[in-house]
Amino acid sequence: MQVKDNNRNRRDFALLAVLCLFLQVAIAPNIALGNGRANMALVFVGITSLLVGGQISVLCGFIAGLVFDLSTTGPIGLMAFLLTLGSFVVGIEARNRLADDFRGSLTIFAILALAVSLAYHVSMFLVGEATSLIDVVFLRTIPTLVLTILAFAPFAYVISHATGSALSLKGKPSKSARSHGSRYDLDI
Repeated sequence: MQVKDNNRNRRDFALLAVLCLFLQVAIAPNIALGNGRANMALVFVGITSLLVGGQISVLCGFIAGLVFDLSTTGPIGLMAFLLTLGSFVVGIEARNRLADDFRGSLTIFAILALAVSLAYHVSMFLVGEATSLIDVVFLRTIPTLVLTILAFAPFAYVISHATGSALSLKGKPSKSARSHGSRYDLDI
């Protein structure tokens, strides 16, 4: 029997949000590839959308985008809009995709990251923050995409292999807990 503990999920999401905020503000600006930097707000939104989806991920997308907008020099509301829209599209099924299909989740996140990064940097070009489309695509979007996927992969791997709540980091279940599953379970 699974018990839904909303307070634990809220605490876990808050912990993940604080960790991503710290990484966005303290670490990400110091690690660059071209003019691209990892977007930890996008990582947070990807995790919440792939874990729970629905209204929670849309709300997390808006808040994470707003915090990102307030911590950068870009237009306020642009990343909030993009992350809200992206979390709605990815989280529309409202199920735990990370536990179901890890590789598929990485693919979905890569598509989300490409769409959000490209839309954000093209918008920055339109408001005069970038000099050319070559700069936007090859020096900003692609490096941002690579660094964001590299930042997402460890989070997704740990969370997809965790047990308990959505973000519990306790490891694999004990052998006695696994023995109550299907008789065809393989202990690899």
